Amino acid sequence: MKILVVDDDIYIQQLVFIHLSREGYQVYRANNAEEALVFLEEQTVDLAIVDVMMPGMDGFELTKLLSDDFQIPVILLTAKGQLDDKERGFLSGSEDYIVKPFEVKELLFRVAVVLRRVERAMDTVIKAGNLIMDRKSFEVVINEETILFPLKEFELLSLLAARVNKITPRAALIEQAWGIDYEGGEQTLNTHINRVRERLKKYEATVEIQTIRGIGYKLEEMK
Repeated sequence: MKILVVDDDIYIQQLVFIHLSREGYQVYRANNAEEALVFLEEQTVDLAIVDVMMPGMDGFELTKLLSDDFQIPVILLTAKGQLDDKERGFLSGSEDYIVKPFEVKELLFRVAVVLRRVERAMDTVIKAGNLIMDRKSFEVVINEETILFPLKEFELLSLLAARVNKITPRAALIEQAWGIDYEGGEQTLNTHINRVRERLKKYEATVEIQTIRGIGYKLEEMK
C-alpha cells in the first residue's frame, strides 16, 4: 500500500514516515499541497495523511481536491481539536481526523482501518456508459455482448473505468499493469491503449479513452 504524507513540519513528516515504513507501507513525502499535487501527476497512492495548517493551500482545500478529483482517501493530521474544525475536515471529504500530539499506535490503527474500509468499498463490478466489467470473472460486456479482452488490456481498461472521468497518470498505469520493476518504454503502454480504443470502437462502447497530454489518460462517457 502506498501512502503520501503531506506536512510542512519536517519532524512530524519524518516520524510518520519512519513508523509507516516499518509497517511495510511504501511512503512518499511532500512539504506542502503544491508539492503533493505535482507528485500525484505522476503517481497514485492508496491514502494521504495531510496536515491542516500549511502555507499556501491548507489541508482542508487539499483534502477536497484529493477526495473529489483523485479519489484518494485522506486522514487529516492537525493541532486543531475543536469540533467545528473536525466538522470542516469531514465535510472536505476526509476519512478520519487525528489531533496532535498523537500516539504512533493510534496513527497506525487508524491508517489500517481506513485502508481496510477502502478495500471493502472497491467495486467488483464496474459500470461506465454501456460498458460493464467484472474484476472477478475478467468479463467485459458491451451492449450486452460479452467480449474477451487480453489480460493487460483488461487491467488497463479496468483501472481507467474505476476512475471514470478522472485522470490516471501514465506512470501509475504502467506500474499497476506491469509492476514497479518494469523497465520497458512507454510505447508498450501506448500500443495497449490503442488496442483498447479499437475494441471499444468496434463494439460501439459509449465510453472513450482521452489522452491528457504530458500526464496520462482518462476514460470519458460519451454524450
